[in-house]
Amino acid sequence: MRLLKLVPDNTNIDFMKWRNLALILSIIVTAAAIALVFTRGLNWGVDFEGGQSVRITFQQPPNLDQLRDRVNALGHGDASLQEFGSPNVIAIRMPLPEGGEAAAAQAASQVRETITQAYPGARFDAVETVSGKVSEEFWSSGRWAIILAMLGIAIFIWIRFEWQFGVGALVTLFHDVWMTLGFLSVTRIQFDLNVIAAILTIVGYSLNDTVVIYDRIRENLRKYRKMGIVPLLNLSLNETLSRTMVTSLSILLALGMLLLFGPDVIFGLTIAIFVGIFVGTYSSIYISSPVLVWLGVTSDSFRPKDPVSRAARGPRNETDGAQV
Repeated sequence: MRLLKLVPDNTNIDFMKWRNLALILSIIVTAAAIALVFTRGLNWGVDFEGGQSVRITFQQPPNLDQLRDRVNALGHGDASLQEFGSPNVIAIRMPLPEGGEAAAAQAASQVRETITQAYPGARFDAVETVSGKVSEEFWSSGRWAIILAMLGIAIFIWIRFEWQFGVGALVTLFHDVWMTLGFLSVTRIQFDLNVIAAILTIVGYSLNDTVVIYDRIRENLRKYRKMGIVPLLNLSLNETLSRTMVTSLSILLALGMLLLFGPDVIFGLTIAIFVGIFVGTYSSIYISSPVLVWLGVTSDSFRPKDPVSRAARGPRNETDGAQV
């Protein structure tokens, strides 16, 4: 029985033909994502904003305006409501009441009592309370984790290969992270510690795919010293395309099943990784490799310089060391 191959052995796709168009598209979309994050912002979860969050599953999708009015009538500040993966599951977020844990527990109890009376059969899935100080520490730690991970990866690539490869890896990671953040800003999916874990996972996966491609590029730079850099990049991408497709598709299939049948509590984590893997596959082809061309890498950029032999230099005068 013949083995199934997603990518035929004789595949020869001219990826680099579209590198400039891909560059323009990536710059536009990345700039739009950055603008969205800074103007519209992210839907901060309780982990980073502080406050109290209650997640409830209703028998039928409730009227959000009526539900908001009932919660606001309790006098604990303006409540924010959001569907949590399903119209029947609603996350209610309220400001943290003054008085510490006792006041927070009392507020949650009042919300539970009010909703139970108004919506028989409603199930309370989770109640989370985070103080402002703790949420600030969470955000600071999460932000630095992402920044240091990206810088550490760029330095590793620089040491493992050359500085051009390190710059390419950093640009790729920057692209992938901001594209994912832009998606979260548009969809208003809650940004919490699960999403931080998702972004770090995206950074790791993007690095893995980029290193495989970079390693093949470096190998081909040694093997085909007279080949132009653009044909050499196309050759390297086609040689690693099968591995890239199999890995990406298998991960996307698993994540797709989690999106369809997984628990709501990891929905944000799953959808962020799904988008990041999709974007990372694109960037490993159309960002990390073309960057080498834009940085002036050629087929002989890293060729070791052959030392000039003594015979070629000619004999030296023992008196002054000059060549004869």
